[in-house]
Amino acid sequence: MAWLRSLDLDVPPALSAPLAVVVVLAVVHFIRSGLSKHHKKIQTPSRSSTPADYKFPRPGPYKDWSIETTKPLPYRAFRYGPKYAVTMGLRSIQAEDWIELDNHYPKYHADKAARLLERKDKCVQTSPEAYPAAIELLDELAEYLPARYPSLFKRTAVGIDNIWSGESFNITERPLKEDPMAIAARLVQDDLAIMMEGPDGRYYLKAGAILLAGFWRLSDKLGMPLEEIHTSGDVPHYNEKLHRGMASFFTRLRCEQMYARNNYFIQVDDALAWSWSIGDEDSPDVSWSTAEKDRAIKHHYFRSERQSLRRLPKTRAVVFTIRTYFHPVTDIVAEDYVPGRLASAIRSWDDKVSIYKGREKYEGVLLEYLDAEHQKQLDRGLEMEKEDEVRKYPW
Repeated sequence: MAWLRSLDLDVPPALSAPLAVVVVLAVVHFIRSGLSKHHKKIQTPSRSSTPADYKFPRPGPYKDWSIETTKPLPYRAFRYGPKYAVTMGLRSIQAEDWIELDNHYPKYHADKAARLLERKDKCVQTSPEAYPAAIELLDELAEYLPARYPSLFKRTAVGIDNIWSGESFNITERPLKEDPMAIAARLVQDDLAIMMEGPDGRYYLKAGAILLAGFWRLSDKLGMPLEEIHTSGDVPHYNEKLHRGMASFFTRLRCEQMYARNNYFIQVDDALAWSWSIGDEDSPDVSWSTAEKDRAIKHHYFRSERQSLRRLPKTRAVVFTIRTYFHPVTDIVAEDYVPGRLASAIRSWDDKVSIYKGREKYEGVLLEYLDAEHQKQLDRGLEMEKEDEVRKYPW
């Protein structure tokens, strides 16, 4: 399985994994930043200039956040064709926006708890050299979450309480009751991963809590350097478009910088944790070849990730958060402009990406449906020329 997922090179998660694309896109973003007035302001010197005592800003409370009423943000990260372009897709975000929670939290919390019970050692691992970084990540979350979501979390003398679930976590005791990555994963809706620099200057996946990824397995990738993660998966357009500059980006990433990106995929089953249509989770090989072709539209799901990337100040590890948003296609097409734009985006995939994304398994049913829904919107008077006033990409 390859890992690359680009905003416009949105390879299917069945054949990819979310971490490396953030890296690569960030690299391209960094290289091109000199062309952008905004990013001229954030060009950075080497990592040695970032003090180890950097303090992550304390966020303000999320206004009117509620576990009952706050809906998932409507990320719709796809562009019109006709040309499919490999783009960087990375943007700077504010520290307060590091973690996004919403009223799907109870389901994600329950799904993660079940996965930890059933498959913990396969989904959560921390290499010994990454343990301090995992502890640092857990400490950062214990500070951030009660400040950002005070109705859900409470900071305690020894850790953090989940007010809604009644869970209490002591993060100061040693040894911890479980892997720090597992504790961190129980707190948020995101999957989490830690990359660390090796003696050779390359970054390696050293820890992860990958519970709801849908299409890739932590056990396949733990310990790999980024180059191998990409090259082992035969990622479309990676070598010619996205490889250069990776090491430079990681050298220059500062603790006070944070990036995010969004991607999207089509899934032909309703499973958030593991997409069974591509094969059994414990099968040696999984691919789109096992997926049933032309399933009814009710089985088509829009799967999107919002990923963030930041550096921890003490251990200097790089942390990825991977938040999945998962909706039936039949739900999102009710939104103005979405069916037409999504159909155009899918048609714009070139041959390599189409094969990689498994389009052949669902394009007949999906594109016919999207075209019909788009026409309904036009018939009721939707003004296409006003889309930019209504929807701002990637929303």
